Amino acid sequence: MSAGAPHSAGGRGPQEGGGLRASLSGLTTRGRSFLAAGIAAGLCAYVLGQSELLRVGLLLAVLPLLCVLALHRTRHRVSGTRRLTPMRVPAGSEARVQLRLDNTSRMPTGLLMLQDRVPYVLGPRPRFVLDRVEPGGRREVSYRVRSDLRGRYPLGPLQLRLTDPFGLVELTRSFSAYDTLTVIPRTEALPLVRFTGESSGYGDGSRRSLALAGEDDVIPRGYRRGDDLRRVHWRSTARYGELMVRREEQPQRSRATVLLDTRRLAYEGAGPDSAFEWAVSAAASTLVHLLEQGFSVRLLTDTGDCVPREGGGFTSGGQESAEAAGLMMDTLAVVGHSDGAGLSRACDAVRSNGAGSGFGGAGGDGLLIAFFGDLDTVQTGLAAKMCRRGGGAVAFVLDSSDWSGRPQGLASVMAQGLPPLEERLAGLRDAGWTALAAPPGVPFGELWRQAGNAPIGAAGGSGSAGGWG
Repeated sequence: MSAGAPHSAGGRGPQEGGGLRASLSGLTTRGRSFLAAGIAAGLCAYVLGQSELLRVGLLLAVLPLLCVLALHRTRHRVSGTRRLTPMRVPAGSEARVQLRLDNTSRMPTGLLMLQDRVPYVLGPRPRFVLDRVEPGGRREVSYRVRSDLRGRYPLGPLQLRLTDPFGLVELTRSFSAYDTLTVIPRTEALPLVRFTGESSGYGDGSRRSLALAGEDDVIPRGYRRGDDLRRVHWRSTARYGELMVRREEQPQRSRATVLLDTRRLAYEGAGPDSAFEWAVSAAASTLVHLLEQGFSVRLLTDTGDCVPREGGGFTSGGQESAEAAGLMMDTLAVVGHSDGAGLSRACDAVRSNGAGSGFGGAGGDGLLIAFFGDLDTVQTGLAAKMCRRGGGAVAFVLDSSDWSGRPQGLASVMAQGLPPLEERLAGLRDAGWTALAAPPGVPFGELWRQAGNAPIGAAGGSGSAGGWG
């Protein structure tokens, strides 16, 4: 069995499984009864001297052995393929799995049963019965899988059960390959808004860098497949001994960081409707929206881990950006709680990247979107340090009291060692954040719109909202 890409897959026969001796273990109760009856009849024929009984005994004993030999040869001449479409789906959506079985032998097969192994969260194991496959024939079957929980789930290996027409032998063999279904978080289409202090991803406010300042001041790069030959810079080609092309004027994309707080102590509860899953889904929606608007984006967690790691941590353009976007969504598909107690690593990552990079500095065009769980006084102070002048900063704060349904009185909150939610939000707003509470039951798109309409340091209110260019 060979797992392939969504559009093509190769195949090969099942694993050996121990040879002919192992195939003998596939005798069914009927086959063992035939074999035992044949041996008993042969012994009785020898004792009684009945040649006719000996013929019957030989027939009963040899028939199961012939079926074992036939199935043993058949199993090496059956190939299978699996095609998973698509290989990455949002939670709650379906993916289609297509199985194909080819009989490459010169003999027809007997009754076949296909069974594909799937995790229980994707549903019951699919089983298919194929009556008979002619020599060189092909059979195709398909099933669908669906999961409400994000993650990476293996599909396979495919199991093939072969039986003879008499039901004397039943062999089960497994193919070797498997596919992986990636279930990414649900995403929500977000409205076009412009946060105060932000320029658009590709708009007129974006700075542009000139790669060509003059004929004698060219900064060339190596030739890439698909480059226009009219852009070849022959002087640099002669100098470096390889094809070099001129860089064209390209817009410098605004940068954005999406920070996800994954601390275990910052969230309560589990399951698709928990606060942590809401934060993961909202972060995924933000990433998709910013990429669509032309931003150069990175995903950052409280542990300081950054995706993508290359290129300074931000996506570039073209195919690289698409690959980085897929990598970020794959990361969110499997992200779990961290054991960290604070946001110091994330704070260091944000502040170190801002120095000298145009991110978060004065006049910089860096945008910071953060999703926080419970914040005590110390963590609120660390989060406040992440906000730098010149760049927009928006924080969505989730409170465990809201999401767990506990009483929200002052005594209850203080008993957890946390300041009241409004005090946490006020601390962020004083530092320049646009901070909003994220209660359960409110669509993230509505909170996103409120954040876009709010001035710096506020949680809401009226203001002019503009589209990202």
